[in-house]
Amino acid sequence: MHNKKSTMDLLNGSIWDKLLIFALPLAATGILQQLFNAADVAVVGQFAGKNAMAAVGSNASLISLLVNSFTGISMGANVVISRCIGKKDPAGIRKGVHTSLAFALISGIVMCFAGQIFVTWILKRMSVPAEILPLSVLYMRIYISGLPVIILYNFLSAIFRSQGDTRTPLVVLTASGVINIFLNLFFVCVMHMSVAGVAIATVASNAFSACVLFVLLLRHPGDFRVRREDFGIHREALVQILRIGVPAAVQSMVFSFSNIIIQSAVNSLGPDVMAASSAAFNIEIFCYFVINSFGQACTTFVGQNYGAGRLDRCRKVTRIGLLMDLAVCAAVSFSILAAGRPLLGIFNGDETVISLGLIRLRYILSGELINVVMEIVSGSLRGYGYSLVPAVLTLFGVCGVRISWVAFVFSRIGSYGSLMACYPLSWAVTALALTAAYIRFIRHLGRDSALRSSL
Repeated sequence: MHNKKSTMDLLNGSIWDKLLIFALPLAATGILQQLFNAADVAVVGQFAGKNAMAAVGSNASLISLLVNSFTGISMGANVVISRCIGKKDPAGIRKGVHTSLAFALISGIVMCFAGQIFVTWILKRMSVPAEILPLSVLYMRIYISGLPVIILYNFLSAIFRSQGDTRTPLVVLTASGVINIFLNLFFVCVMHMSVAGVAIATVASNAFSACVLFVLLLRHPGDFRVRREDFGIHREALVQILRIGVPAAVQSMVFSFSNIIIQSAVNSLGPDVMAASSAAFNIEIFCYFVINSFGQACTTFVGQNYGAGRLDRCRKVTRIGLLMDLAVCAAVSFSILAAGRPLLGIFNGDETVISLGLIRLRYILSGELINVVMEIVSGSLRGYGYSLVPAVLTLFGVCGVRISWVAFVFSRIGSYGSLMACYPLSWAVTALALTAAYIRFIRHLGRDSALRSSL
């Protein structure tokens, strides 16, 4: 499945077509991953009832927090390996690959045990209603047991992306998605397992994806091949991965943590709002994955070109990525809004749930163009290895604004619409701050480059 045709030369030639070829499979991969959760929600909504649907949906923000934290660190692996490709450093590539995989497995096992201990306490703190709590806990316990393979899959995907290959993870995940949907229907409709069935199906499909990608690396013909003698933590590679990846993880976690705060507010509005919010989230997230794919593409493109010392090409990548992402985002957002009512009906036919879901879609999708600026700028800065400042700005711009909004505005107004307004507002504040940081960084980088050239 994996061959040299799957990879791209990111250092030479035109940018826009390669950026598109790189980003679209990445967007499709993200969408397929989300379809795991969407299939869970849709199947239990149609065949197990509103409470089961709300139970699965109430875990979305917590799952996002767990997975995104390590997805962020995997971005550090992507950047480190991409730089080594640009520098033509085969030893660095091997160390980056093996350290990433060892770290993923160890972290997944640790998180699995820690999650089992604290899951009930966390869900109670999230104000999950008492009638839904047992189902929510059951779903999360099974999902958490699969964290080792889920985290491993994210790091494996990052390794393939670092060499310009987004097609292989997409092909593997497509097969995995078919397995997931089949198992969902089997466990829920045939075995009548409700939330336990969809959780088992999700873990099993992720395990399949991780195993296939790992086997492909075992058989890889080049420097990315996994070898038993090299497997383990290489200190220098780990330090570099964490230096870039931890701030990226914090940035991802900030979004997820603020969403947990918002989910707690959603939970306080009752099962109808919970079900509507869950359904809308599983639709709007498709637009986010398209936006995010261009940001991740910028990370890899900038990482390789920065490693090769091609600063002008790095800046060009950011400009082209921003324009392309804005155009694609506008088209996707409009399409989803136009089809909002029938799309929500896939998850639940209740008219109240559909009407409430439309409120969320309008607020979120109307602000996604602002989100484009955040993703492209953050992705580019990570490619340069400049990851800490974007994380700090996101902490205050996203988390700070949303928590303050819930505490001081929603607590007084109490409507679902007033709660959803915090999304576009927080994106606008953060996008302005990130843009200012990017302009300052590029100017500083240009001065340093000019100074080195004059010596």
